[in-house]
Amino acid sequence: MPADPTSDPAEPADHERVAKVLARAGVASRREVERLIEARRVAINGDVLTTPGVKVMPGDILTVDGEVIGGPEPVRLFRYHKPVGLLTSHNDPKGRPTVFEALPEGLPRVISIGRLDLASEGLLLLTNDGELSRALELPQAGWIRRYRARAFGYATQERLDKLKDGVTIEGVRYGPIDAHLDKATGDRDGARNVWITVTLTEGKNREVRRVLESIGLKVNRLLRLSYGPFSLGDLGAGEVEEVGPRVIRELLADYIPAENMPKGAAVQFKGARGPGRRRPSGEAGGTPHEAAAPKPQRRGPRPGQETGELKGDRQPKKAGWAKAKPKPPGGLRTPKKPGEVKKKWVETPKSARPVAAQRDRVDNPYAKKPAAGSKPFAGRGAKPGPKRKG
Repeated sequence: MPADPTSDPAEPADHERVAKVLARAGVASRREVERLIEARRVAINGDVLTTPGVKVMPGDILTVDGEVIGGPEPVRLFRYHKPVGLLTSHNDPKGRPTVFEALPEGLPRVISIGRLDLASEGLLLLTNDGELSRALELPQAGWIRRYRARAFGYATQERLDKLKDGVTIEGVRYGPIDAHLDKATGDRDGARNVWITVTLTEGKNREVRRVLESIGLKVNRLLRLSYGPFSLGDLGAGEVEEVGPRVIRELLADYIPAENMPKGAAVQFKGARGPGRRRPSGEAGGTPHEAAAPKPQRRGPRPGQETGELKGDRQPKKAGWAKAKPKPPGGLRTPKKPGEVKKKWVETPKSARPVAAQRDRVDNPYAKKPAAGSKPFAGRGAKPGPKRKG
């Protein structure tokens, strides 16, 4: 596991700073814990804290807003398809809807790994471990973020390749960005929309939008496709899916202590699957399918149908409907008449079968008669006479 820059090598393992303890318990990230302490919402043994430098000793009672915080739980991780219009925050002073208000019931208290702005959509990782969130957000982790952006403007692959060396915008340095032009519509002089796949490792605030604006492109849609080894897949907007414990052990062993590692293979949360599904991320655009129209439910039986006694008025038939023809009493076969005897099939020998008439036989009554003054045809095999000279 990467070394913690805030830890003291001489400090006992059970003496940890309050921010780290609360982050391990899934209350919030370290930065958010510091804000909670500044707001005087954290207390140890009833004493309200004013600084995050306090250490928690064994047996201390740690509370946040009066609620006792227990020990760290096994790490859990969730994939969430964030829709447009939700803020990645637990509280918003302006009262805008947030991601954590829209999450389905049955989830533990979770925090986000990274953020997506209000107008962005796509994959957002959620976890109950604040230390894991902090470790995966840092650029030192080297986790690749991949986005699909739709932007308005004119762009070429040569212009996008210049972003591989990084760019400085208004004094902020952005690292190397790999941008690939997927699709373009329109011409150079007219309106033009382009689809671009953007890959980066930093993930600064509104990085994709600002970098593309620096080369004359205005992003009007931004979809995150993957974060490290985890991808959006076919999650519909608003859907949540828990990552299995086995996958966590295989992919996150360098970031989670052994005592916090989940065990087993079954997931605890199984969310409902929505009607909409995304197209695979490899397709141009990567836009989600429209939600399929719900199938009409079957109408229940009319009163009396359960007992075989039909009650109530039937619904009137629509104009133009054809009435069903009554079926014969014997089914598809024609019924026998009274006293009728079934005919038996008797096979006629081949030698007794009649021979079909042939046109080239002399004794054929259906043969074409020769014209007046001409010789009759002698039949098959007869030698033709000499040709007449014109």
